[in-house]
Amino acid sequence: MPMIRRFRAALLSLSALLLGVSAIPAAHADDIGGQTLAGVSGTGIHNTYNDKSAYTYLANALDTGTSLVELDTWANVFTRKWNVSHSNPLGSDNNCVKAGTAADLYTGDRNQNLDSCLDDIRIWLQAHPTSHPIMIKIEMKNGFNNTLGMNPTSFDGYVKTHLGSVLYAPADLLTRSDGTRYPDLDTAARADNWADYGSLAGRAIVEIIPGTFEQAVDPASSWSDVVYAQHLKDLAAAGSISQAAIFPSVLGAQAVDPRTRYSDTTLRPWFVVFDADAAAWVGDGNTEWYNANHYLTVVTDAYDVPPALSSSAPSLADAQARVAELAADGASYISSDWITAPANGVLGEVLARG
Repeated sequence: MPMIRRFRAALLSLSALLLGVSAIPAAHADDIGGQTLAGVSGTGIHNTYNDKSAYTYLANALDTGTSLVELDTWANVFTRKWNVSHSNPLGSDNNCVKAGTAADLYTGDRNQNLDSCLDDIRIWLQAHPTSHPIMIKIEMKNGFNNTLGMNPTSFDGYVKTHLGSVLYAPADLLTRSDGTRYPDLDTAARADNWADYGSLAGRAIVEIIPGTFEQAVDPASSWSDVVYAQHLKDLAAAGSISQAAIFPSVLGAQAVDPRTRYSDTTLRPWFVVFDADAAAWVGDGNTEWYNANHYLTVVTDAYDVPPALSSSAPSLADAQARVAELAADGASYISSDWITAPANGVLGEVLARG
């Protein structure tokens, strides 16, 4: 490690101790050559909220230096609130608390709704302004519910209210430096109009994927990815794209453009984030297409790439080698269940992509 980085790390650790917060790796823009968000590979934690034995509080997971956290949310048909749980559609089961300040992040009652989870992330980021930008991956378990008013418009307002100024939204990608805008997200991404990675320190970006429940019971035309892409298209047509808060993700990235699955061709340009199984990603033979077009890609189950590693506790050397392999293969975010030391030592890593 160069001497200047050692010195900076020491300063960060000392500052964290003085402030009473955990020491977090900084977003080392100098280490990645001034890349945009699309030129960087970070690591992430699968179902971050769910394992309270590993992370008592969501803030404990953020303290690892991770670049991605995952939340599963349910539209509760009785309370009309967004619950966060793995399998309970009628209640929350997670490590989020009702924090009002950074001091509240490690105390209080857990099992809160999505608003509190987002508040926790915002408060943590504001307390760690040099941290890696964090991708918040939300699985919309049962999708949106327009009948209950739990639709993309209300969800946008909800996310913006609770993430506030830390949010990096679709309008930020669309807007050029001169204030004019690209016509759609695809055109903006291919122009690599993503913000400089260093400028995104302490910020958050939100992607959503279709949920397991809605995939099982609803037609694909009504899944949350399609519904939200239509929402983006409509907002842009109305000149209201600044209202949008999140990026819909194409689930199951593949060698050829997976957006061809959307029969409405006008929706395809509103997808620039892709989500894939890591083993399929490595095996598909054409991951450079995503990298060359500056699309963001999230790959899950990093341990499953042959030769398979332990899902929870590989050696640090094996975990680092796997992250490096997937970064070289063009993954933007590399997600795993490596929550056991020393393998979780990779969670703060940020590498140049490709």
